[in-house]
Amino acid sequence: MATETVEASVGFRSERGAILISLMLATGLVALDSTIIATAVLTITDDLGGFNQFPWLFSIYLLAQAVTVPIYGKIADTIGRKPVMLFGIAAFALGSLLCAVAPSMLALIIFRAVQGIGAGAVAPTTMTIAGDLYTLTERAKVQGYIASVWAMSSVVGPLLGGLFAEYVSWRWIFWINLPLCAVAAWMLIRSFKEKAPRVSQQVDYLGAGLLTVGAGALILGLLEGGQAWAWNSPVGIAIFAGGLAVLVLFGFVERRAVNPILPLWVFTRQVVIASSLVSLLIGAILIGLTSYVPTFTQGVLGTGALVAGLTVGALTLGWPLAASQAGKLYLRIGFRWTALIGSGLATLGAATTLLINERSTLLQVAGTCFVIGVGMGLVATPTLIAAQASAEWTERGVVTSANMFARSIGSAVGVAVFGAIVNSRIGGTDHPAPAALSSAVHLVFLTVAAMAVVMVVSAAMMPGRTADSA
Repeated sequence: MATETVEASVGFRSERGAILISLMLATGLVALDSTIIATAVLTITDDLGGFNQFPWLFSIYLLAQAVTVPIYGKIADTIGRKPVMLFGIAAFALGSLLCAVAPSMLALIIFRAVQGIGAGAVAPTTMTIAGDLYTLTERAKVQGYIASVWAMSSVVGPLLGGLFAEYVSWRWIFWINLPLCAVAAWMLIRSFKEKAPRVSQQVDYLGAGLLTVGAGALILGLLEGGQAWAWNSPVGIAIFAGGLAVLVLFGFVERRAVNPILPLWVFTRQVVIASSLVSLLIGAILIGLTSYVPTFTQGVLGTGALVAGLTVGALTLGWPLAASQAGKLYLRIGFRWTALIGSGLATLGAATTLLINERSTLLQVAGTCFVIGVGMGLVATPTLIAAQASAEWTERGVVTSANMFARSIGSAVGVAVFGAIVNSRIGGTDHPAPAALSSAVHLVFLTVAAMAVVMVVSAAMMPGRTADSA
């Protein structure tokens, strides 16, 4: 009977079901807009021009989202989750509206930044609300639901974007967000009654500004280095040096701030450091696989774009399946062993990518991705929940946003590292020969395997069990 009660309490028909649906809907919007635009790029540039600027449509969204995540985490711990979540949904809706009517490529890039600012609030606050509402026993099932949204979005996004671009208009990629944002906000306003007291504190505006500028410069340098400018160019060096200098100044400011935007205790708790390091590696590994597995299957195995997307989609199929079962595992054997099993499976899967070559079958590639996805589902969810469970209400937003900020940094680092590896083998050619492309992607897989091994070491730093007072 107890099991049935727990199952019902996290279902869509429970008293918290409307909140869960709202969180999943908002998460889906943010996740979709990371990928939905990919298959519409040529249609957009045919309409607006500026083909050489289109990479910024992706970079600016990721950049704006990444640098605002830690700020929203602290604000959510100060004034509550609900206002931050509603602001994020409103900013995302505004950005979507502006993107839908953008008259030029430059305007579209700027409006994508507005979307990213909204996404930066939605992504971590969703996870924080889940941490507030659900107990340790329930949380993994809920995180499994949310993980499944990310998984489905990564597969459905490019397909949906292509359908809109080809049969309706690329502008519907953004118009469709408006009614969905309205439904998510309405359900949250109607159903989510936040009970935690708000804390009246002075806002650390200086720290927020320095963090935005410093982290933004580093992420921008990683995303655009080797593409918009050479790594050793004056612009590239200045961006990295300037970003590091600002972050050093940020550290001094935070030590003296009454209410720091990113408290330095985050960097002293082993569970937070370990979970953030795991998250960083997950971000890097994911960007490597989702970027270069389709490239390999198309350029070397000769498949079409849809089949290539479905092949790497096996990764996003394994992830939510494992995440939904992770709770049963970590309640039985603890966070550390669950994370070790997950990272070990991811490493095993990453090692099998080294066996992939021009004679490999699609089933082999998809099977490898599925194993990695299962491993990711078992390591990502327990490490985040362990970090949340170690924090009080007034700290949970910061802890969650630190974890998600680390994943954004990992994605940016991955873009830079893997891009440099591939370019070192194929140079600037637009149509590399299959043998050269196979060799380049093999190096990517080798690097992914090495990162997975480091993830095992990071998982070993996790606590065995964490008490949960929720």
